Amino acid sequence: MTTAVTQVRPAEQRGWITDWHPDDEHFWASTGRWVARRNLVWSIVVEHLGFSVWLLWSAVAVSLPAAGFAFSVDQLFWLVALPNLVGAAMRIPYTAAVARFGGRNWTTVSAALLLIPIGLMLACVTNPGTPYWAFAVAAATAGLGGGNFASSMANISYFYPERHKGLALGVNAAGGNLGVAVVQFAVPLVVVAGIGYAPLLWLVPVLLATGFAWLRMDNLAVSRAPLRQQAVVLRDRHTWVMSFLYIGTFGSFIGYSAALPLLIKAEFPAVAGVHFAALGPLVGSAARPVGGWLADRFGGARVTVAAFVVMAAGVGAVLVGLRANSFAPFLAAFLLLFVASGIGNGSTYRMIPAIFRDRDGAAAAVIGIAAAVGAFGGFLIPRGFGMSIARTGSIESALLVFLAGYAVCVVVTWWYYLRRPTEV
Repeated sequence: MTTAVTQVRPAEQRGWITDWHPDDEHFWASTGRWVARRNLVWSIVVEHLGFSVWLLWSAVAVSLPAAGFAFSVDQLFWLVALPNLVGAAMRIPYTAAVARFGGRNWTTVSAALLLIPIGLMLACVTNPGTPYWAFAVAAATAGLGGGNFASSMANISYFYPERHKGLALGVNAAGGNLGVAVVQFAVPLVVVAGIGYAPLLWLVPVLLATGFAWLRMDNLAVSRAPLRQQAVVLRDRHTWVMSFLYIGTFGSFIGYSAALPLLIKAEFPAVAGVHFAALGPLVGSAARPVGGWLADRFGGARVTVAAFVVMAAGVGAVLVGLRANSFAPFLAAFLLLFVASGIGNGSTYRMIPAIFRDRDGAAAAVIGIAAAVGAFGGFLIPRGFGMSIARTGSIESALLVFLAGYAVCVVVTWWYYLRRPTEV
């Protein structure tokens, strides 16, 4: 820690905390708790806006045909999938940025970067002659919002003691995840006045969040782990096991969030109001801190296995509702999927600090890697639905593949973390 501090130039001392011991009960009660909560609040705000911008295309794409943009269903699914692909790729450098530049500094920069996708979307939707490739580029830049999650979670993991990490990370993630529900509730209400109002909704909040992140957050010197130290976890098999499991939990949450508005439009065109889609990320976000709490209480692996079993049951229920051509059971089954994925998100993220607890800086690095790999599921699921519809006219084939994937996740979790004896 002393080395890290001496590398900071005097002009950069403002906002840096060099003495941080959250596991010391006296320090936590007298100082640490209040500083951690203040940073958590603004971390949630920026992450919330990041998720909103990241999933903005999932709500806007549904309205593009009515606005005069004659794109195919598969092209629309590409527009909601591309942000997730780029978001997954951005999560690794965003995590490393916390160690390189500090949590406050990078949170401020990452908030300001959200202005890029907001501006590009506005330019696309307000020009009737915009070509599809320009829409694809604009959608890809929305992935910058996906990177916020990884840096936010890595940063907050340093602020809280081991006994509170599960709940703190769950609350942080849930506040961010709620941005998906907010964007899918809000966009259908404003596009009736003009599709250009959708990106403008987030312009002022992003500007304010950028300023307050700089003024109210802190950098922790302890977070400045050398990149070589973080890279060591790439050789640990549990880094990749947890990343795979996170595809099943978070990848499902973000993938279904991106795809559900288009799915409702495609499968139940007579249903008025795609705002029903917002209920999914709403309940999934609310369930995430519950997953962290349950993992603190009963063990992350047990909760994760249970979550995957329920998700498999949810996919089966979606198939039943689809074959019955009944919207109510279809939506109810998806809500079950979202609740289970939210709980699984919280429990898998709680497992990481427990597995890597004796290795300085390792947990934060694995959190970033798992966040990146897991977000790739958010690309696979919309593309799976798009390909299934394009080739078979139905989403059943995609659902069967997802069902098999959850079965594999159950086996992997049991093999590595529940059977006796295990490595961990």
